[in-house]
Amino acid sequence: MVNDKINIRNLTSQEIECFLIKQGDKPFRKDQIIKWLWQKGVSDFNEMNNLSESLREKLSASFYIDKIKTAEKFTSKDKTIKVLFITLDNLYFEGVLIPDRDRVTACISTQVGCPLKCSFCATGKIKYIRNLTMGEIFDQVFELNKLSENKFKRKLSNIVIMGMGEPLLNYDNTIRTINLLISKDGLGISPQRITLSTAGIPQGIMDLANEKIKINLSVSLHSALDSKRNILMPVNKKYNLELLSAAIKYYYQKTEKRITYEYLLLGDINDSHEDAVALTEFTKISACKINLIEYNPTENDIYKPSKKEKVIQFEDYIKSKNLVVTIRKSKGQDIHAACGQLANKKH
Repeated sequence: MVNDKINIRNLTSQEIECFLIKQGDKPFRKDQIIKWLWQKGVSDFNEMNNLSESLREKLSASFYIDKIKTAEKFTSKDKTIKVLFITLDNLYFEGVLIPDRDRVTACISTQVGCPLKCSFCATGKIKYIRNLTMGEIFDQVFELNKLSENKFKRKLSNIVIMGMGEPLLNYDNTIRTINLLISKDGLGISPQRITLSTAGIPQGIMDLANEKIKINLSVSLHSALDSKRNILMPVNKKYNLELLSAAIKYYYQKTEKRITYEYLLLGDINDSHEDAVALTEFTKISACKINLIEYNPTENDIYKPSKKEKVIQFEDYIKSKNLVVTIRKSKGQDIHAACGQLANKKH
């Protein structure tokens, strides 16, 4: 709340309609308000110029809009753009716009900071403060889409929910945002162009399966050995690989959608033959593809990238098991916008 006002973007359409009826206004105004909030992205009720002045005053008296603002932009030599956003309560978080030959992808965040504290990730080293609201998550897509149209002359082609934070620990706001993004009341984006990435929250994965939203699921695995994953990703101590495997099986049975595994190759840590064998054994549980990711350095580094020959050997072994594997090249390293580098850097 702000000065005892309610965030209107947290209300359902039915709740907005009830407000209008209580105020003696026409219920159909609800559709106009929703269009202003989500399709046009206004930050002030006075911008809703097809509403009467008296209705705008009533809305302003009861509600506020939790619109985020852009604090800074940073452009990489590879044209990746990192945007530092600021919330109404002066908290910072980051989103990234990633151009490629035939598409532009927005990487968006769901939390300010991250509570999971993965040892290789810069976001995990900063303080976790709170979940982002549905409006704040949506705004990143809205603002990055405008930026894409301005800079690259095309709308977003893909959205990856793999910026700051764990989306399945902000489940309700993340799912509500996705539903809005794919609806005619929002941006009308195909769910096939949206990927949600999780560190492995079993209940969240199963809940997502039950939603029957046809988005893509990506699991940040990074090791298929509990002893190593416990160190790299402390969440594994609570939700080990056995629990994660059961959740993925459930997800696949419910959705029949192929899982993507993200695997960050760390020199002499998780890039041995034993690691490759464990990975291919784990991924037998469903149809899948594997993304091998090069390590992006962070401050106070204790890790190093895998050597090129190790990467090739690792990839070759996975291919020998007839699995789909890609070596993913990171973009935006020079502006700390690549995977694992987001840490609210203001300069």
